[in-house]
Amino acid sequence: MTETPHLHATRASYDTVAVDYARLLGAELAEGPLDRAMLAAFAELVQADGAGAVADLGCGPGRITAHLASLGVDAFGVDLSPGMVEVARRTYPGLRFDEGSMTALNLKDDSLGGIVAWYSTVHTPPEELPAVFAEFHRVLAPGGHLLLAFKVGDECVHLERAYGHAVSLDVYRFPPDRVAALLSRHGLREVARLVREASDWEKTPQAFLLARKSPES
Repeated sequence: MTETPHLHATRASYDTVAVDYARLLGAELAEGPLDRAMLAAFAELVQADGAGAVADLGCGPGRITAHLASLGVDAFGVDLSPGMVEVARRTYPGLRFDEGSMTALNLKDDSLGGIVAWYSTVHTPPEELPAVFAEFHRVLAPGGHLLLAFKVGDECVHLERAYGHAVSLDVYRFPPDRVAALLSRHGLREVARLVREASDWEKTPQAFLLARKSPES
């Protein structure tokens, strides 16, 4: 898939904020018991199937990759931003982190036991989500699991400043039913979902959706 303009803007913005992003959000998961519960459920499902490695796509500074590894998952991270990958490698030297785009993954067909996309689709325009979900389906092994986290809503917010820096980022909010239907059209069947209210620092409810590629695929 040809790289689109929003990917250039996203890469540049996250290269700019990488160090401060990692510093400011480092404790976020510790304060989110429901978020951790979804990650724990995902980890248990993947390990029960024994289907292979898990890719944390849009891994940022690596905190979700590291959390998955602490749960016993064979996890590695992929991120569009070289700056984020550098921070992740420095912070978690025992884990693997690669540069790459989830729109065109350098991974073989049917090669992953699971994918985590933890808020990594929030900068993807709705019209580009089908290609992203088709790529998820391609690299997941039959029976492989997906955990998707995203912001609930039906609008786009443009950010010109974030994490103490000037940026240019479009942030999309999606209705969970629409996301689940789109995943289904690309061979990823919803297994479970959680929608929780916004925390003190969030502006909208947050959605966590578990899906699975058919074992017969």
